[in-house]
Amino acid sequence: MSNAPLRPLPRLIFASRWLQMPLYLGLILAQAVYVFQFWTELVHLIEAAFGDQHALEMLVKSIGYKAAAIKDTAGTIIGYEPIAKLNETILMLVVLGLIDVVMISNLLIMVIVGGYETFVSRMDLEGHPDQPEWLGHVNASVLKVKLGLSIIGISSIHLLKTFINADNYTEKTLMWQTLIHIAFLLSAMAIAYTDRLLAQPAHHGGDKH
Repeated sequence: MSNAPLRPLPRLIFASRWLQMPLYLGLILAQAVYVFQFWTELVHLIEAAFGDQHALEMLVKSIGYKAAAIKDTAGTIIGYEPIAKLNETILMLVVLGLIDVVMISNLLIMVIVGGYETFVSRMDLEGHPDQPEWLGHVNASVLKVKLGLSIIGISSIHLLKTFINADNYTEKTLMWQTLIHIAFLLSAMAIAYTDRLLAQPAHHGGDKH
């Protein structure tokens, strides 16, 4: 193997990979924002469980939940019943929101660590007790499939939240969210199938003797 130094132009092009460093640092800051958001929602949930009406109102506003509608004699909605306490539906929607934050956070970690290892520089984590299992065999193709699966999981959480709170969404919104989720699913399947085809070794017919 040749250890000759790179010529100036190839060296400059190769060094340009470090321009991605600010992007990964920015994602780390975004991760910190998600941690803050998670704990804010969790504190509101705990306070609402102990009867804090203001915390309950904050949760209801954040998840877009509305109680049973109040209608007049003509069937027109004139308001909504007040929400006096934390109910099972609100609790489920808030917990799904927390799970959503965790899954997006996992996606961020996968992009930050896997992307840096794949496109910028090695981290030399071999033998480290905390090395992620998936990082040992990560490459651009594997990372692409894992990101696709993560996006499907996040989309599934969003779709479940929508169906639980379906009374507050129009049929058009429900239909489009379902179609978008199916599109994510088909896209991930197509990416995984394409990578599988590319990974298969070429078979050549041998000469007969």
